Amino acid sequence: MSQFKSIIDLVQQIYDTKDSISLHEPQFFGNEKLYLNDVIESTFVSSVGKYINQFEDTITKITNTNRAVAVVNGTAGLHTALRCAGVMEGEIVITQSLTFIATCNAIKSIGAEPVFLDVSIEGFGLCPNALSEYLDQFAYVNNDNECCLKKNDKIIKAVMPMHTFGHPVKLSALVDICNLWNLKLVEDAAESLGSFYEGQHTGTFGEFGVISFNGNKIVTTGGGGVILCKNKEDGKKVKHITTTAKVPHLYEYIHDEVGFNYRMPNLNAALGCAQLERLDLYLKEKRALAKIYKDFFSSTRFKFVDEPSYAKSNFWLNAIICKDRNERNRFLNETNAAGIMTRPIWTLMHNLKMYTNCRRGDLKVSEWLQDRVVNLPSTPVILQN
Repeated sequence: MSQFKSIIDLVQQIYDTKDSISLHEPQFFGNEKLYLNDVIESTFVSSVGKYINQFEDTITKITNTNRAVAVVNGTAGLHTALRCAGVMEGEIVITQSLTFIATCNAIKSIGAEPVFLDVSIEGFGLCPNALSEYLDQFAYVNNDNECCLKKNDKIIKAVMPMHTFGHPVKLSALVDICNLWNLKLVEDAAESLGSFYEGQHTGTFGEFGVISFNGNKIVTTGGGGVILCKNKEDGKKVKHITTTAKVPHLYEYIHDEVGFNYRMPNLNAALGCAQLERLDLYLKEKRALAKIYKDFFSSTRFKFVDEPSYAKSNFWLNAIICKDRNERNRFLNETNAAGIMTRPIWTLMHNLKMYTNCRRGDLKVSEWLQDRVVNLPSTPVILQN
């Protein structure tokens, strides 16, 4: 009990309150109101407006990608990315069971089947060894250079890792495996704005990467996402698909394929532009908060989840590892009873009723983490005081 009390005291001290403390809140201290008022006065509040272009251009520069296309949310971005990567109905996409549900919902929405593999203990992302072993055991490459399941010849089209809590996966190894097996790599980078793998921004290693700007992310547009594209031609395709596949014309409504109405509204983009002006500060605050937690937990029985040795993380959500599920539950109960929002890691996807029948590999690391991981309040506040 004393150990939990000291943790509660620490969090209340960090946030300078004994009132309820959220897991992650948006911060509005810049030009948000100014830009939102500008949009309202312009009347361009929907899918056309200067802030959409500005938002996309800024993300392109931050991530050093060839094209960024803003969409209504991260799930829509993943759905579009899979479509533009050529994933077809009935094909297979390999991902991790330890992820937020949007990852596999996007796979199912395209009509594909997820296969759930294990994660690495470092970074909690899709394990390259698990991927390589699964493909060696269950897959082959046919005469058309397509990766297929040995059991039924179904095509395995893509691999979709997720950068858990903003910690990058082992991207170079995954890229090599995808190249060897002729698989498309689509990164679920929803949580990793400002995270880098060996100096390169997450979401830029695969054919596509998708970042989320939900209200609980480091930078928010209220609801929104962006698709990072490896080349400009892909960017044109993504922009076209997410704008109902409408062919430009002075007045006619011509659509040349099935598309999605996924464009981010100008109103949301304006909020995002103001938020991006403070991204560097938010990232500094995140690292400062992570250091406080790391230093504190170094003298406790809990293990702080640090950034992987090969990466620079944004520390979107800080986390600790408990001894077992019982201790995890005690931690959750004590902190939440004190008004401090802590949360367990997600229920593994293969344990949800919609996905229980999906193919999966050995998930012992994922299951071990599910029993032990707790997220801590991670709103960036340290440097603003």
